[in-house]
Amino acid sequence: MRLALYQCPPQPLEVAGNLQRLQRFAHEAAGADLLVLPEMFLTGYNIGSDAVSTLAEARDGASAQRIAQIAQASGVAILYGYPERAADGQIYNAVQLIDANGHSLCNYRKSHLFGELDHGMFSAGNADLPVIEFKGWQLGLLICYDLEFPENTRRLALAGAELILVPTANMVPYDFVADVTVRARAYENQCYVAYANYCGEEGAIRYCGQSSIAAPNGSRIAHAGLGEELIVATLERQLLLDSRAATPYLADRRPELYGELNRR
Repeated sequence: MRLALYQCPPQPLEVAGNLQRLQRFAHEAAGADLLVLPEMFLTGYNIGSDAVSTLAEARDGASAQRIAQIAQASGVAILYGYPERAADGQIYNAVQLIDANGHSLCNYRKSHLFGELDHGMFSAGNADLPVIEFKGWQLGLLICYDLEFPENTRRLALAGAELILVPTANMVPYDFVADVTVRARAYENQCYVAYANYCGEEGAIRYCGQSSIAAPNGSRIAHAGLGEELIVATLERQLLLDSRAATPYLADRRPELYGELNRR
């Protein structure tokens, strides 16, 4: 599978402008199967609760319909972050995957909220961690801080995920996560992990960039620097199979020893 990640500075509050640049970069990514964008790409991340409430949309809202058109025109599936207004009025930090035919394949809500920023804007998603089929690959979805809890990636791996997609808005001084944790999660769960981050600044936040696609053997098959960049890589199933054979963490687990973890 051919996978593209777009690392970019946020354009806060500029929904129309973000849709315009998505159209441009989706066409630049033509030939890839899937394009992954950062967390809250549609509106910007550090925008405050009032703006989030104003700009939140239903998962089938006007922006989703426009992104479906962009996906169809470019022939590239798109995973994007946005503020989702649910039917009950709750607002979630969400990502949605729309395929190249314009169909929504999955919508996921961030389950682990980061600090006052997230807690002041969003409700937490439930424990549902879907694994979906795409182009013959099993995909799992997480958002930023979710990745930093090893239980999340392990649950997805045990459910069959071969690739975990992580739109993120990771900032300085948490560069360690982009540099080390992403590769560690890929290696310990024997799957690919794609981490699409922002760069630049947004209010008081300075993003650390370093978007990457990590392979099951811990290597990075694509890696961005600190600036705006579109990175593309091909995921090889044989590498996945060879890595799982060489490092059989999932097969060698002893769940009977881990029960105490669920009681803490």
